[in-house]
Amino acid sequence: MKLFDYAWFQNFHASIEDLKNTAMEENWDYKKSPLGKNPILESYIHHTFNKLYDEGKVYEQGDYAVFNTGLVTELQEEVFAFFQINKRPKTTIPWFFIGWRKASDRDLMKFGTLPEVANYFSNPSDLIYDTRLDLRPNVNHIIEDNINRFPAQYQNMDRYQLGVLLEGTIKDAIHRVKRNYKTAVPQYYNGCLQLLLPICLTSKATADLALVISKENGIYRANTCLTLDMAINNARLIAKPDDEWLKV
Repeated sequence: MKLFDYAWFQNFHASIEDLKNTAMEENWDYKKSPLGKNPILESYIHHTFNKLYDEGKVYEQGDYAVFNTGLVTELQEEVFAFFQINKRPKTTIPWFFIGWRKASDRDLMKFGTLPEVANYFSNPSDLIYDTRLDLRPNVNHIIEDNINRFPAQYQNMDRYQLGVLLEGTIKDAIHRVKRNYKTAVPQYYNGCLQLLLPICLTSKATADLALVISKENGIYRANTCLTLDMAINNARLIAKPDDEWLKV
């Protein structure tokens, strides 16, 4: 179920701005290519709703419905999306968005229990990069399939030389995660939990891309990379990234 198939929003962008102002302060715009809007928050709400609906955590009771956004106020009070039966004539969309409500709001007293947040992992150890496991990156595939995501100065670089450079930056990332486990940032994409590592091509102090790591049969593999904006978009579903190379 998609959010817009479930509920009608009078002005979705304005509603997202209201949520931004209700929740704890956070930058919800892209860093590399800012839009002046809240694209990360919009994506977050869409994907959060999808996951909650699949988990049966969108509660419906009588004329009202609610789900937990997973966000909190500055005082750590949970924020919920609140809906009412859609009474607009000739509509196939069952619910109408009323607004965002803090857990203490009287509107939520209509529910005996409030829904929990989305669950993206069953084993907490999957959130930590296991340095005992082998990492096997498909360097050629990463370059050929994602060259348009690389910084402009590398897109016309000799592929062999770029491959050597990329292999070196991946080794640097492994050394970095051994020193600080937070370097590996978890992300949720396409129903899978993955880890992100920094690819620092231009400077060891600054990440240019994020390497996507998946665990299979007791080893790690890496077949793709993301721009930092894409990485933040995916990682924010699980938690606000706080490592220095990938911050919201």
